[in-house]
Amino acid sequence: MAAVADVLPCPHESLRRLPARHILLEDGQMQALTSPGSLVTVAGAVLTVIGSIAYLGDNANLSLPTIFYGIPILLGGLALKSSELPPAARISPPQAFRSLRDQPESEPLCKLLADVTRWRYGQKAHLESSLEALKLWDEDAPPQLESIEELDCDGSYGLRLAFSCCGVPFARWQERQDRLGRFFGPGLRAELTQTSAGRFSLVLLPEALTPAA
Repeated sequence: MAAVADVLPCPHESLRRLPARHILLEDGQMQALTSPGSLVTVAGAVLTVIGSIAYLGDNANLSLPTIFYGIPILLGGLALKSSELPPAARISPPQAFRSLRDQPESEPLCKLLADVTRWRYGQKAHLESSLEALKLWDEDAPPQLESIEELDCDGSYGLRLAFSCCGVPFARWQERQDRLGRFFGPGLRAELTQTSAGRFSLVLLPEALTPAA
């Protein structure tokens, strides 16, 4: 777990992070099991099985309604599963940084956090419409948001988003760095750091916070 904290260096020495032992990454298998698509699929499968057993047992009162509802629900769940986009991994625990999130000026970043930490359907990547507006979109290989981390920026709220570039080169993100902060909220600035080949971090922090010398 300590390695996770070393991958994305803070762009400012005053950005305080949780100790490595407190980093919370959601397990991918658990996410898959608890997605709405999975829950609907399981519910439909259970009803279909119950209806089939009741049909074989010549229990028409039970078999007809369960099969009638079970099969459409099962098919609907499978359709959801085929188009679902899992939440970005949330590195900081939900109970942390609560006081910073409650600040009125934190509202734009709180909305961004909520948007990327829920299941999406029918989208190729998180922030799809935002990336399209910023001309940072590639239809065949859109950038993928891998994780999001909350930051304490000298008592103000900030976010670090870790992306894989995919079909949009890092140089194009750098060209739009000045616009990125303003796009996601008033009084914000953006800092970009390439963390490895094909991956980078986008930090959104208050405009008043200047980088360390």
